[in-house]
Amino acid sequence: MSKVIGIEYNLKDANTGEQLDSNVGGAPLEFISGKGQIIPGLESKLIEMSANESADVMVEPAEAYGEFSEEAVQVLPKEQFAGIELTEGMTLYGTGEQGETVQVNVKSFTDEEVTIDYNHPMAGKTLMFSVTILSLRDATEEEIQTGVVGGMAAMGGGCCGSENPADAQQSHGGCGCSH
Repeated sequence: MSKVIGIEYNLKDANTGEQLDSNVGGAPLEFISGKGQIIPGLESKLIEMSANESADVMVEPAEAYGEFSEEAVQVLPKEQFAGIELTEGMTLYGTGEQGETVQVNVKSFTDEEVTIDYNHPMAGKTLMFSVTILSLRDATEEEIQTGVVGGMAAMGGGCCGSENPADAQQSHGGCGCSH
């Protein structure tokens, strides 16, 4: 059975200790298990945990964002970036070969060339998540089919009479909305 799992996490680079991301003090990250919505190395541990349980989870690159690939670093003519105010380290979004959205990082540029990196910013990093399960419940049939937590309510359907989408999400779609 798919579960809806809400987590609070702190993410560090396991090798350097550098803080990479955190949602502590913010809204929990909610996802539906078994849908590939989060990296596999983290999900495989979270589905074994209980509500209110905390753990440190080490995730190797292969189970996270993949190994760093030198082939994903390319040098392109600057004309391809006409109209873009380039800065080192900036993220650009383009379209991949299958029409998917790809994220690239501008590593460096000269007057003639731009060096871009197609690797995910966390590729090649061993990740250390300090994670706590804040909520855990069975996913509804609608959530399993759509892959969206909270169904229509979470998508700002506003059918719960709430001005605040966060309040609508708390009710988990059980507000008599017609689907």
